[in-house]
Amino acid sequence: MSFLRLLNWQGIAGLAVAFTLLVMLSVQKLEAVHWKKQSESFERLYQQEQAAFATTVANARAAAQQARAADQANAARVAADQGAITERTMNDFEARLAAARADAQRLRIHPEGSADSRAGRSASVPGIPGAARGAAQATGQDRLPPEDALTATEQAIQLDELIKWVRRQASVDNNPKAVASPPGD
Repeated sequence: MSFLRLLNWQGIAGLAVAFTLLVMLSVQKLEAVHWKKQSESFERLYQQEQAAFATTVANARAAAQQARAADQANAARVAADQGAITERTMNDFEARLAAARADAQRLRIHPEGSADSRAGRSASVPGIPGAARGAAQATGQDRLPPEDALTATEQAIQLDELIKWVRRQASVDNNPKAVASPPGD
């Protein structure tokens, strides 16, 4: 107490103010440390969020690239399948057309021998009598001329092969499940 007797009321007030300022400085320092830690925590969270965003963007770009590659592979597969179908159909069409033309040529050269040529192949079947042939020829008068008959046959073959081609083309799966829904979905 002797120390307090040396101080007057102004000295005591000065000590109180100094003590108050010291407490306030200590509190300020503690708060600065606290908010610095909070700031570092928020900065880490922000960096983690940015890294997650960058990963998401990279994954989306990789998935888009993978989808483009799968689409290109699928388009190439479909084009190859459709090309093979077209080639097969063209070969069938040309073979059938050649056979029809050969048959028409054979019938032009031997019109009366065409029925006898079948009978000659099988000895057990007797030939058609002459009277029956005359009746068959009379009913054949409503038929097309040979040139028109060949044209009609060619067009029928063409339409038949076109129908087959369309059905085969339609059967090509241009959107398989592996492309439509990538694995992992």
